[in-house]
Amino acid sequence: MTCSRITAQPSARRAAPTSVPVRRAVSSLARRAPSLARYAALLVAFSPFIAALPQTAAPSSASSVGSGFAAAPAVSPASSPLDSTKVVTRSIHLGIGPTKVLDTYLSAEHFSGTGLTFLATIERQRPHRHWSTLMEHEANMSLSRDRARKERELEGAYNFYWGRLRQWLLCNGRLRLQAGGMANATLGFVYNMSNSNNPAQARLALNVMPVGTAAYRFRLFGRPANVRYELALPLAGIRFSPNYGQSYYEIFSRGNYDHNIVPTTFVTAPEWRHLLTIDTQLSRRLTLRIGYLGNMQQAKVNNLRQHIYTHRFLIGLTRRFSIIDR
Repeated sequence: MTCSRITAQPSARRAAPTSVPVRRAVSSLARRAPSLARYAALLVAFSPFIAALPQTAAPSSASSVGSGFAAAPAVSPASSPLDSTKVVTRSIHLGIGPTKVLDTYLSAEHFSGTGLTFLATIERQRPHRHWSTLMEHEANMSLSRDRARKERELEGAYNFYWGRLRQWLLCNGRLRLQAGGMANATLGFVYNMSNSNNPAQARLALNVMPVGTAAYRFRLFGRPANVRYELALPLAGIRFSPNYGQSYYEIFSRGNYDHNIVPTTFVTAPEWRHLLTIDTQLSRRLTLRIGYLGNMQQAKVNNLRQHIYTHRFLIGLTRRFSIIDR
């Protein structure tokens, strides 16, 4: 009996420290139960309003990754697949150079002068694909005189080019070749400042053009450099032209149509447009570009001839960055 009492007392003393905190926690929860129930009821009541709050959206684009020589940014397959990444190369140029104009609807004389050009190019491509999209905006304005320096003509045009090109990488990626097709829309005018009758000629045309480019990366004075050549030739299209001896008053006021929408080919409306540029890196984000743009346009439709030759020395800036679609 004495041994049993002695062994029971230590076990009771050991259980006491454990039971006291448990009893205190249970009693504390019992006291706070009404408050917790009220909080739960408030959350249930306001849950529709909480769900309607705007959520923070993920950014739709990444920041610039550098100049035209920088590689595409490393993309984690788990967070941003390559399918959602586009590498964009954007260039802006200003050019100046000689212009030659002949339009027999206005004058049989050849005119020559100086012109200005604004050229913006945008190329988009996904890093793991061979095809890219190329867009070019070209605006020209020139003032020219005849050989006797008595008459003047003002010429202006806007050309939009949109094309798809397939690339091939050679020489460990240093040489990039591209070939594809391009659509060209032209809107312009030629205005003879000396004519009182039929002083202006409108230029409206649509063309389909094969296009090819070649670009090579190298180092120039220790800096990354890139030389690129682009050539585009017309294949077929349509253009607007008055007929020989027909005035614009007859076309638009009296409605006398006389074969004014003319199908064209590379024979009746040849064109040779080529662009040569050299890029050299200025900083991590910007690249300096200098180059030459030549565009020789001819047309012989409705017994009328038109020649517009432009040569421009270009200077501009190029930037390359990536866009991630989320």
